[in-house]
Amino acid sequence: MVLASPNPFKIEKIRDDIELPIIDLSCDRSKSSKLILKACEEFGFFKVINHGVPQQIISLMEEETHEFFSKPGSEKQRAGPANPFGYGCKNIGLKGDMGEVEYLLLHSNPLFISQNLEFNSTHPNKFRVAVSGYVEAVKKLACEILDLITEGLQIQIQIQSSSGAGAAGGILSGLIRDVESDSLLRLNHYPPSDAPKIGFGEHTDPQILTLLRSNGVGGLQISLEDGVWVPVSPYPESAFCVNVGDVLQVMTNGRFLSVRHRAMVNSYKSRTSMAYFAAPPLEETITCLPGLATLDNPPLYRSFTWAEYKKATYMKRLGYSRLNLFKLQPDDENKD
Repeated sequence: MVLASPNPFKIEKIRDDIELPIIDLSCDRSKSSKLILKACEEFGFFKVINHGVPQQIISLMEEETHEFFSKPGSEKQRAGPANPFGYGCKNIGLKGDMGEVEYLLLHSNPLFISQNLEFNSTHPNKFRVAVSGYVEAVKKLACEILDLITEGLQIQIQIQSSSGAGAAGGILSGLIRDVESDSLLRLNHYPPSDAPKIGFGEHTDPQILTLLRSNGVGGLQISLEDGVWVPVSPYPESAFCVNVGDVLQVMTNGRFLSVRHRAMVNSYKSRTSMAYFAAPPLEETITCLPGLATLDNPPLYRSFTWAEYKKATYMKRLGYSRLNLFKLQPDDENKD
């Protein structure tokens, strides 16, 4: 299938002959670790089943998400505008990007959750409990996946978090467990459209790792090669879709891929999704992990703090290849 791109000089192709790996986390730990590493290298995306997140926690968050987006616009606006947290509609970021989406962006910090969800006036405490329970459960899953990655990479060194709180657990998961972690939760709603449209434009996720749940409606597409888009099946519905973020690509010295993806809207049913973005503390220094850079394979990126990289994401358009700003030998591929 060939579609006209929003860029009149570029033709997009849609192919559906690629299936993302589905990894059963109840299997042997060593096997799961190897499969995750392979998926991160080849696809930058994979799905996990038997992940340990209780269904009642997922269902409650889905119910509260549906209830919020079902409210009249005036009520939803009480949570906005997104700057960066809060309710946003169609406008994405600060640089003029637009999409067929409305969303609610929340910080995952418990203090933020306890103090900033009063806009849900019907049952504010129920919404708060749903968000808190969901964030804790998916954070635990993200840490488990990152520990499996650490084991697979055979990184045994523990590091001290530059935020001063210390990195408990693995070298990667400690960044998420840190009390200063800058992880986020974004709830998305894509209303149906008369014709296929881009709901959320192509981009990579800047954080370490993303865990995504949807309501069983397709729309997510990934691009493993320029101009070619692969629809991601929403099944099995029990799975979480996991993808590598820019920070993890840097920390693995380009071994793992932070892959461009986008969300499309369709004509038959609205789509909702819940994305947990696992991020380090703002003052954490992002650099190549020990042992992953050698004389024959030198570092691809300079060191930077997460705050520095996060600022770069807000200063550029959605589709800009932000990692190129931090390459030691930049590609000449970006234009504003």
